[in-house]
Amino acid sequence: MTGYDKPLTPERIARVKDEDIDFCDIPELDESFWREAELVKPDLTEQITIRVKRSVLDHFRAPGKGYQTRINRVLESYVRARRREG
Repeated sequence: MTGYDKPLTPERIARVKDEDIDFCDIPELDESFWREAELVKPDLTEQITIRVKRSVLDHFRAPGKGYQTRINRVLESYVRARRREG
């Protein structure tokens, strides 16, 4: 497809015919692609409000960006350990 100087709106995309789409720069998905493919499960996180001690928050924030992910990983680890126990 050529002739588009700005992003297409969803409405314009819906009107594009399959035969007008140029797939020449998209690689084929051969067996090596599927052999190396990795299942990515959807992120089922939920936004909540939680109160934690300042020292705990400071600890997880110290390494920089991603402190919420680090906290979540610790909590997930705890949940998995508890499930194994009982």
